[in-house]
Amino acid sequence: MPDPAEHDRQKPLRPRAASAAKKSTWLIYVFGALGGLNWGYDTGVISAALLYLREDLDVGAWIEGTLVAALMIGAVVGAAVGGYFSDKYGRRAVLWATAVVFIIGPVGMALSPEWITLTVFRFVTGIGAGLAALILPVYLSELSPARLRGRTTALYALAIGVGQFLGFVIGLAFAGDISAGEVDGWRWMLGLSVVPSLLFAAGLLFVWETPRWLVQKGREDEAWEILHYDRDAAEAEREMLEIRTTIEAERTAGRTVREALTQPWVKPALLIGLGLAFYNQFMGINTVVYYTPTVLQTVGFSAEDAVASNLIVGITHILAVIFAIAMADRLGRRPLLLIGAAGAMVSLAVLGIAGLTMLPGEEELEAMEAAGQTPEAGAVGVITLVCITLYIFMFQASWGSIVWVMLGEIFPLGVRAAAMCLATTALWAANAVVAFGFPPLLDAFGVGWVFLGLAVSTLTGLIFCWVKVPETKGRSLEEIEAGFRQTGSLAVVPGTKRVVQWETDRPRD
Repeated sequence: MPDPAEHDRQKPLRPRAASAAKKSTWLIYVFGALGGLNWGYDTGVISAALLYLREDLDVGAWIEGTLVAALMIGAVVGAAVGGYFSDKYGRRAVLWATAVVFIIGPVGMALSPEWITLTVFRFVTGIGAGLAALILPVYLSELSPARLRGRTTALYALAIGVGQFLGFVIGLAFAGDISAGEVDGWRWMLGLSVVPSLLFAAGLLFVWETPRWLVQKGREDEAWEILHYDRDAAEAEREMLEIRTTIEAERTAGRTVREALTQPWVKPALLIGLGLAFYNQFMGINTVVYYTPTVLQTVGFSAEDAVASNLIVGITHILAVIFAIAMADRLGRRPLLLIGAAGAMVSLAVLGIAGLTMLPGEEELEAMEAAGQTPEAGAVGVITLVCITLYIFMFQASWGSIVWVMLGEIFPLGVRAAAMCLATTALWAANAVVAFGFPPLLDAFGVGWVFLGLAVSTLTGLIFCWVKVPETKGRSLEEIEAGFRQTGSLAVVPGTKRVVQWETDRPRD
C-alpha cells in the first residue's frame, strides 16, 4: 500500500483555499441535515391535521391509522431501494432524488379530494422520508472527521426536531373551531411542507460527495481535496490511508453484498443496528408525536388547547437534541442511550398508571355525556402533559438523536449502504406498526394500558443497550470496522457501567 504522503496527487489545498473551505464546512453539514427538516415537519403537523381531516373527510380510527402509517410504509420502500442507488450513483445523487420526492408529496396531499388520494401522497412523501433516513446519517458520518462526527450527525436529529416544531406552529396557526365547521385547515398544514422541501433542494447546490464513496469509485483526487477541507494534513493523510486499507481489504475478499452481510464479524454490527432501529420506534416516540393532541383530548383538553400544547413538545424536542449534540462527543453514545431509556421508561409508566387510576370510567363518561358535560383536564391532564414533555426530552436527548449517529458509524464501509438499508427498513416498518396500531389500541384499551405496554417495551430496549451496544465515541469509522474485524463479538468489561471494549484476543476473520 503506497504511503499517501508520497502520492503526487495528494497535495493539500492552498492556505487561503483551505481556510475558506474550513469556514464553510459547517454550512455543508447544515445543508446536508436539512432533509430531516421535511421529515420532522410531516411527522409533527399530522398530529394537528388528524383532528380536522377526520371531520372533513369523515374517517374513523382504522382509516386514521392508515393515513398515518402510509408515510411509514412509503419510508420502508425508500429505505429498501436507497442503499442500492446510493452505492451505485453516490450519496449526493440520492439526496437530490429525496428532494424531488419531498416537493411532489406535499402538493398532492394539499389537493387530495378524499382519503384514498391523501393516503397515496402520504406514501409518496414517505418514500422521501425513507431515503432521507437512510442516506443522511451515512452522508454526514462519512463526510465529517471522527472528532466532530457525533455533533454533525446529530444535526440531522436537530433538523427533525426543528421541523416538528414548525409543524406544530403551522398546525396551531391553521387550527379552527371544529364545532363551527372550520375543518379544512389541514390542507394548508400538510401542503406547506413544500417550503422545507425547497430549502433542502436549495441546500443541495452547496454540498459535496463523501470521500469514502469517491475513493471506492477511483476518484481519489476529489476525495483528497474534500478531506483537507476540515482536517489538517496529518489527519487527512491518516484517514485516506485508513479508507484505502479498508477498501482494499473488502475488494480482496471478493464477496457479494449478501455474503459480506453474513460474515461472522459483520453480524454483531448488523444486530446492533437492527436493535437500535427497532427500539427507536418501539419505545413509542412517534405514538407520542403523532397522537399527543388525541391523547390530550382523551384526558379532557379541548382540540385547540391540545394543538397548542404541541408547542411545548416541540420546544422540548429541540432543547433535547441540542443537549445531545453538546454531549455526544463528550459523555459518549452509550451512557446517553442508557440514561435516556431509563427516563423514558419511568415517564411512560407514570402516564400509564395515571391513565388507569385517574381517568373517569365508562359509566361516568356515559353519565356526563347524557348530562351534556365533557371531561375536564384536571390533575390527570397536567400529569399527562408533564410526563409527555419529560418523555420527549429523555428520548430525544438519547435514542432520538444518538441512534442516527450510531447507525452512520457502526456498519463496515463495503456494506454500509446495504446494512443501513436493512436498519432503516426495520425502523420504518416498526414505525408503521406502531402508528397504525395506536388508534385501535387506544379505543380498545385506553391510555393507561397502552402506555404501560410501551414502558415494558422501553425496559427491554434498556436491557438490549446494556448488553449489546458498544461505545464508538472518538473512533474513526475505519477503527470501528477494524474492531469488529478483530473480534467477531463484543463484551462488556466486568465490574463497569460505562465501558464496552472490543475483545482483542480472537483471530481476525
